[in-house]
Formats: sequence, structure tokens, C-alpha cells
Amino acid sequence: MAFRFGRALAVIGAVLALAASPVHASDGVKTSPNVKRVASVPQQAPFDGPEAYGSDLAFQGNYAYQGNFHGFTVYDIRNPAKPKVVSRVTCPGAQNDISVTGDLLFLSVDEPMRDDSCRTGHGSETSKTAWEGIRIFDISNKSRPKYIKSIKTACGSHTHTLVPDKKGKSVYLYVSSYDPGARYPGCKPPHDRISIIKVPLKKPTAAKVVSRPVLFPDGGNETQSNLLVPTSGCHDITVFPKKDLAAGACMGDGILMDISDRERPKVTTRVTDENFAFWHSATFNNTGDKVVFTDELGGGIAATCTKGFNPERGADAVYDIEGGELVHRSYFKISRVQTSAENCVAHNGSLIPVKGKDIMVQAWYQGGVSVWDFTDSAKPVEIGYFDPPPLKPIDLGGSWSAYYYNGHIYSSDIQKGLDVLRISDKRLGSAAKVRMKALNAQTQYAY
Repeated sequence: MAFRFGRALAVIGAVLALAASPVHASDGVKTSPNVKRVASVPQQAPFDGPEAYGSDLAFQGNYAYQGNFHGFTVYDIRNPAKPKVVSRVTCPGAQNDISVTGDLLFLSVDEPMRDDSCRTGHGSETSKTAWEGIRIFDISNKSRPKYIKSIKTACGSHTHTLVPDKKGKSVYLYVSSYDPGARYPGCKPPHDRISIIKVPLKKPTAAKVVSRPVLFPDGGNETQSNLLVPTSGCHDITVFPKKDLAAGACMGDGILMDISDRERPKVTTRVTDENFAFWHSATFNNTGDKVVFTDELGGGIAATCTKGFNPERGADAVYDIEGGELVHRSYFKISRVQTSAENCVAHNGSLIPVKGKDIMVQAWYQGGVSVWDFTDSAKPVEIGYFDPPPLKPIDLGGSWSAYYYNGHIYSSDIQKGLDVLRISDKRLGSAAKVRMKALNAQTQYAY
């Protein structure tokens, strides 16, 4: 989601008139013939109230982890058709962007809280004592995760990216945050940087910020007329550790970085796009020579998949990496026209492990879930979809993240919970036989 949380609620309220007790349509789901929903786990207490929005997903072994603005949920997915809730942990903080490694789980908090505890409430953005940043949990006992550490970061943590070190002794978190203001003690401009946290795996309580590299010494793209937010740091970063490569979606800019020195990443190339309002996220292909960037036009809260928006707005942009430069090849946007009551725009997705092809699954909020092929960078094509009906009454909702993991697609629905889909298509080859040990979508490994 594009805006920092405090201001986001005001905008959402004005645009969508949030309902305290939304009623959801139970039928009317449309799918392509090759896609089937095999399971749906509804939101449950304590995550069934207003503003208990489902957010990102992470996977490890037989477990899925779903972030929520009120905490996170652990699912047992040994049988994808019958996911079981193992635990729900209440720990409020937008957006609770989530990742896991070993026995550790990380949550991003991008709103000022009164303190760093899980029992706190919203604090004041102008308070010097307010806290926002990263929380770390020990998940060795999945039924009783334990909160063990917090790290405060400048401007909070809207998203974070897990980056393994080269010796296997630590992981780094690249913390993305933005939207500074002169009146915010912990988030004053300029803020053209990221925060990097080092987490020793044997002693995670020693985690700390080790560097704050400036990515945009010239301020980045701040003058393009249609930008939602001018460049001030990054919204999301995806890394390809094997190639020491990262792609950053940074509000007004798309970038590539050399991360061979994990604590000192260097921007190697930058691009802008007059059709992009908000560079939101990035996905590499399996060989690391393409990047798909998403444009979160309208900040995720607007209906941008109606007839009034052309296919180059609120879309994906496919770039080839040639000689270290980003070369634009095409745009891709779902072709199903959505109603003016449905917030819809390109959002989070991941690759499907198909040998010799570039195919990914992607969330589109109330536009649903799309599976599309960009093997031909200039001619991307959709090959499957899942499209639920509009929420009733009008509300912020739909698929926040849709990721492929060990034969199934898992979709985190903002309002409804967790959907599990299966796609059966000969174009996916033997993808269902590929077994992943873990998936943090912003940390990509070659299959």
C-alpha cells in the first residue's frame, strides 16, 4: 500500500467510506477454466474487525505465514486443500510486512506506536518517543511464537527484504521507508536512503542497524507531474543474492543495485516512466536478466481497472537487463474491466518455476489473481485468473499478495482471509513437482 498508515486511513476513509462490519458476496467468483479455488480460510477473531487488513505472505516448510495490520497468522499447509490455523499472534502495526528464516520471523511496522510492545496503540507522528521499525519473533514453537527483539528505524519500515550474508552466519534486512516530513522527529527530509539491519542468526537479539546508505544523492525523481509520491527512499526491494543484484521500486524511480557488499549497496542504473505514478515492487525472472516492476496507481485504494484507465496505467512494466541497463519492452494489465466499486491495481506476485519460461502469478486487489507469461518480453499474455465479485458494501479489499508455493497459489485477501488456488495448465510443465524449502518473495533464488 502506497501511503504511510496514518495518512492512509484518512484517504481510504474519504475515498471508500469504510464499513465497520463489511458483508461479503459469497458467490459470483469468476475463474479461467484452468484455475480452481481448493480452499478458503476466512478471517477470524482477533483479525475480523475493521482495519484488520490481511497483508503479505511468507512460507517455510509446511507452513505459511500471513501478515495482518493487527498481527500475523501461522497456517499448517501440509494439505493445501485443508489449511489449518496453528496460531494467531496479536501485535498491531501497519503493515506487518512479513518474512521468515529458520526460527525467526520479521514484521515491518510503518506507523508511530506509543512503544515497541505488542500491547501498544497508535502514537503521535510528532512525538520524539514514538516507535516504528522491525519486530523479531522466535517461531521455533509455531503454536506459541515469542517476541524477542525490536529495532527502531528512521521513518519506520513500510517493507523489508531479507538478504542472506555470504557466510550463512547472518541475514540482513533492507528496510524501505519513505514520505518524510519536517514535523516528524524520526522522519525528517531528506530521506533518500534505506536502513540496513544485521541479524546474527545465533544471537538475533543482537540485531541492529549497521548502515543507512543514501540511494538518491540528487533527490531522485521529484518533478514528474503525475507522481503519487516523489522519490524519498524506496517502497520495495527485491534481491537476487546469487548474482549480487537487487531491483528497487522507489516511488518515482526504478533502480538496479550491486549488493556484493551487503552493507553498502550501490545503485548502478535508474529509470523513470511517464506512465508510472508509483513504482511499487519488482520481480526478477529465473535467470535474473529481466525485471517486472509494478505501478500502484492510486495507492491501492482507487478503482484503476475501469474503462476510464488505459492499459499502460496501473500496470506492470517488463524490462530486459542489457549491459547492466534496464530496457523497457512492454506493459501488462489485466483485461477484465472492474467496477468503480473495486480498488484494483498491479500488486505483489512471484514467479512460477517453469523451465525455460517466464511465468508469474500476481495479486490485483479486487481485480483478483492473474497468472501471466512474459517469456516474450514484448508480448506478455495472461494464461489464467481468479476474479471474485465486488465487496458489498464498498470496502478496501481483494488480493494483497498472490504467490506460488509447491504446486499451489496462495492469496492473502485483505478482508476475507486466505485463498488457496490450483492452476492446471500444460504450459506450466512440471512446475508442480518443484519443491521449495521456503519463499520470501522479495528474496529470489534460481530454481
